[in-house]
Amino acid sequence: MPKRFPKEFGEDVVRVARSGKFTHEEVVHDFQISTSSLKRWLHQADIDDGLKGGLTTTEQEEVVQLRRDVRRLSMENEILRRAAAYFAKDAAK
Repeated sequence: MPKRFPKEFGEDVVRVARSGKFTHEEVVHDFQISTSSLKRWLHQADIDDGLKGGLTTTEQEEVVQLRRDVRRLSMENEILRRAAAYFAKDAAK
């Protein structure tokens, strides 16, 4: 599982990388992160800033939350369906 970094840490890394004072290799070494993490953060920052198309961080978080809600509601619906079937079977006796 990849290492998780705080949001603020990623924002600081992007700010330093975009400043142009250091190469990406220096940023990766100084912050002790992987090259792929830096590339991913820079790409996402470009999307968030409107420089590239794609889902912004806020939109991605909303999609994740909506999927969780759908999963939870589906589980609740299944429980209610089973309970209704159980009680209908009892009522028929």
